Amino acid sequence: MERAAGGSPLARLTFTDALVMGLVQSLALIPGVSRSGATISAGLLRGLDRVAATRIAFLLGIPALVGAGVYELKDALHGGVGLVPTAVGTVVSFVVAYASVAWLMRFVQKHTIEVFAVYRVALGILLVALLAAGTMTAT
Repeated sequence: MERAAGGSPLARLTFTDALVMGLVQSLALIPGVSRSGATISAGLLRGLDRVAATRIAFLLGIPALVGAGVYELKDALHGGVGLVPTAVGTVVSFVVAYASVAWLMRFVQKHTIEVFAVYRVALGILLVALLAAGTMTAT
């Protein structure tokens, strides 16, 4: 996807692109499916470049992550670790996540994401083999 005149590389994103990518991220409810990986793959299949697809995948993750955090907040504050440790953990998590996403965005601008796909497939094959051999259990 080329940069639109005066706009971001996401300027040509259509409603259908966003809807498909949003729906595909629900596949992450299946154990072992990467939310960001599924969303990036959907973006690539919709014709987005890897940088735009990656950016959208992380932007689409914000509502899900905020929602999960708010949902778990009651447990953390009532009978959990308390307000101060929860706040510190949230801030540290935000900083680390921001730095990680910034690094990943720089990485995908210069490199393909095939290494991640190979890693996920290899790990999946290894896990299936270990499960089939009885070396580990699914629970």
